[in-house]
Amino acid sequence: MDFITPPVDDPWWYGQIAAANSLSDVYAMGGRPLTALNLVMFPTGKLDISILREILRGGHDKVMEAGASMAGGHSVEDEEPKYGLAVTGVVHPDKILTNCGAKDGDALILTKPLGTGVLFNACRSGKLPYKELEPILPDVASLNGKTIEIALKHNIHACTDITGFGISGHVLEIAQGSGLQVNIHYSDLPFYPNAPEMYRKGETTRINDANRKLTEGSLEISAKLSREEEEVLFDPQTSGGLLISVPSNDAENVVRDIKDMGGGIAVIIGEAVSGKKPGVRII
Repeated sequence: MDFITPPVDDPWWYGQIAAANSLSDVYAMGGRPLTALNLVMFPTGKLDISILREILRGGHDKVMEAGASMAGGHSVEDEEPKYGLAVTGVVHPDKILTNCGAKDGDALILTKPLGTGVLFNACRSGKLPYKELEPILPDVASLNGKTIEIALKHNIHACTDITGFGISGHVLEIAQGSGLQVNIHYSDLPFYPNAPEMYRKGETTRINDANRKLTEGSLEISAKLSREEEEVLFDPQTSGGLLISVPSNDAENVVRDIKDMGGGIAVIIGEAVSGKKPGVRII
């Protein structure tokens, strides 16, 4: 179950992004969504009910795209609109993916750019015009279903989706869960347009500091980065991509298949190695 507050002003896009964010948890475990329940908090005394109707339409459209069924839902009166889904899925018990199975020598593949946290905040604060945000919304709202379907044709050792803990936090989960050091090549990280620039302009999110603190003692930044460049490592994602750990000798094949078969972007961003202490190193 995932709730998000509105990242964009358009309620239909908001519903789509929130639904994709919720459905991603099932995909990250190698599963297939079956049913979804709407979970809504909405200030009916402040906002027109037509806004809620569009949010629910966006969520319904995305659930239908996933091949699942919308089975109802629950609503609560609240001061701020929030929307998410409780999703039920299915996966073979012998094929469940976790964030704990990476192996020494694995390559790590990321399947969506980074930066939604700061971009949504920058749009709210007026630093980024909405017209600059619009082009990325289809990518943000895209499902991870096709990507994992393609990737499952290969030998996946570990998988997670990149959400609120940012790239650094979710890579650390894989590192600690697998007992390995994960090296991330900063120059290979894909960013949405304007994301690093918004940090340079002073925008941030209220989650960045918590995400930075979460990695203290387990994150080493060897690359020469400015404070603003570092902040993208802690940027909380909404409806982020998958982080997939595969044998290094198959990584290029996984990337090629995801791109060629319509799964979106796929970039090798690092590798897992045996180390003295499980953690993350940015190089």
